[in-house]
Amino acid sequence: MRTKNPRLGSGQRGMVLISSLLLLLIITILGVSMFRSFSIQEKVAGNVREKQRALQAAEIAQQYAEWWLAQGNNSAVTPVLCKSLLSANLSQGQVCSNALNLTAIGGVTSVPWQAAGADIGVTVDPPGNSMGAPTSQAAGADIGVTVDPPGNSMGAPTSNPTRGSYFALPRFYIADLGPSADGQGEVFQVDATGYGGNQNSVAVVESTVAVKPGVVDRGAL
Repeated sequence: MRTKNPRLGSGQRGMVLISSLLLLLIITILGVSMFRSFSIQEKVAGNVREKQRALQAAEIAQQYAEWWLAQGNNSAVTPVLCKSLLSANLSQGQVCSNALNLTAIGGVTSVPWQAAGADIGVTVDPPGNSMGAPTSQAAGADIGVTVDPPGNSMGAPTSNPTRGSYFALPRFYIADLGPSADGQGEVFQVDATGYGGNQNSVAVVESTVAVKPGVVDRGAL
């Protein structure tokens, strides 16, 4: 006749319990790690998206500025000392005699561009994009030109949930660099900046454009 060892059964049940607890702990650790990983990935994706939106906004302003120059404004507008903010949506534009200084001490070192305590540039709000309106500056007059591209909703959040809001209007700044090397035209430096949904998502683009006097871009024919 066989007799069961009660200690053996208790030991087996104890090992099963310990193994289950260890397995549960491992699963919990894996779950927490995956959750943190997903959270980081979402933040990275969000930052990339806002940076892309900022770049697109800056490119909109840059392309508008280059188009504006090609409408004959390169010869019709006399370069001036830019010290006020303009809006391209009000058919305003300007060519500046004072180029942006992005490196020298005391120059324009941050965005929004400022000189002597005042914002400078031209804002652009593309029609239909509602990118917002330029804010007032108590320290001085904004300078530049704003652009509001149609249908872009570039301003404060609207009732349309499909459009993302932008922190501020994109802005461009045109500086006259003087005659071209061949003497057949004028060279301009176009700087443009745009924001995503917050002040930390910002992009700055720059181009150099040579335009001959009297040249007018009529678009695709």
